[in-house]
Amino acid sequence: MKQPQDPAAVIDAFIHRWESSGAAERANYALFLTQLCDLLGVPQPEPTTPDTSKNAYVFERDVTFDQGDGTSTTGRIDLYKRGCFVLEAKQGSDQERAEEKAERALAPPSAKKAGKKKGTAVRGTKGWDDAMVSARGQAEAYAKALPASEGWPPFLIVVDVGHSIELYTEFTRSGKAYVMFPDPQSFRIKLEDLRDEKIRARLATVWTDPLSLDPSRRSAKVTRELAQRLAELAKLLEKAGHDPAAVAKFLMRCLFTMFAEDVELIPRG
Repeated sequence: MKQPQDPAAVIDAFIHRWESSGAAERANYALFLTQLCDLLGVPQPEPTTPDTSKNAYVFERDVTFDQGDGTSTTGRIDLYKRGCFVLEAKQGSDQERAEEKAERALAPPSAKKAGKKKGTAVRGTKGWDDAMVSARGQAEAYAKALPASEGWPPFLIVVDVGHSIELYTEFTRSGKAYVMFPDPQSFRIKLEDLRDEKIRARLATVWTDPLSLDPSRRSAKVTRELAQRLAELAKLLEKAGHDPAAVAKFLMRCLFTMFAEDVELIPRG
């Protein structure tokens, strides 16, 4: 009988396996994402079918770009999940390959001055940052090219295979502006961050129930729960013989106090 694996050991093995990969995006991204799904406990992508409309969760999902002159071109989303996200994968490198260094050293001064450089962007450099920004733009272009019947996905995901995962969201699904999620300080998830259970839970939710991460929905849910509790409290106080007008006044003061604490008119706690 197969013994259950230690979750921490599984995560360590995943990180160790992928942190040494690099500069082979097309060869690596599907395997990396499939294993990431297993790590998060979410379903793996489905096989692609000839009928694009049925490809709701697949690698290499076809999209059509209208060129505006009666012609069109086809693009392919690295990983797509309908109603959840468009994912674009890249793979940088922690070091510039020796042959790339030699090629640059032999390049004419004009090419060096122009910044021309072949190969994979080295992580932590401006070239890598530019490549990630470009990947985000490509993901948004794919989102715009999806059929209107499928709607805008609430998330764009940009992955540097074996290094990091970036999240951008637009919860209104109107395509107006995707912004860093949950904020500019923590939108980029490094590979080692996957050891954090909360980070893994956030990513799993992007895969399975992305709209539940919308702060406005969570606030509305909390407001409904609070209103229900206050209604139950009011009934209990009135049943205990307290004057309804006094109960209402007391609860209003409670609400004002909670609001005052939230906006720090009074010290928290």
